Amino acid sequence: MAIKSDRWIKRMAREHKMIEPFEDRQVRSGVISYGLSSYGYDIRVADEFKVFTNVNNALIDPKNFDPRSFVDIKADTCIVPPNSFALARTIEYFRIPRDVLTVCLGKSTYARCGIIVNVTPFEPEWEGTATLEISNTTPLPAKIYANEGIAQVLFFQSDEPCEVSYGDKKGKYLKQLDVTLPKV
Repeated sequence: MAIKSDRWIKRMAREHKMIEPFEDRQVRSGVISYGLSSYGYDIRVADEFKVFTNVNNALIDPKNFDPRSFVDIKADTCIVPPNSFALARTIEYFRIPRDVLTVCLGKSTYARCGIIVNVTPFEPEWEGTATLEISNTTPLPAKIYANEGIAQVLFFQSDEPCEVSYGDKKGKYLKQLDVTLPKV
């Protein structure tokens, strides 16, 4: 398995629509950067957020998730409360090839502010917008900027396609377009 370069990512985005919309260069001026980088792609966070709240004293249970645990916000910025988190989604829609796996890591600009971005790997033949978990590990409120960079996706290509892909399994998060809550 090998990490893929900017040339490979650009070719896959153009020929196979692997990333849409696709920015073929790093956009940096006045924003938290996004777009193509040397060995990855910096994704943007959309303006739709689900911010965790304990107003309803709900229990976080991945097998029986209570949507009252979140407050929906649509805005250019989102304030994540201290020691809390928000869910969001990428602007970009992904179509991952059968022989590719991705790993997504938070951008250093946010990490240096105590903001951790968690995204599970994009499995072979998964497609959709990615749901992001944005954790504020600090005792202070934290601001997240919509339509700007939030994390970097690294692409790893195997020397052979997988036997069973996410698409073959008809995975529960396949082709998601919105911020998607846990499913069992």
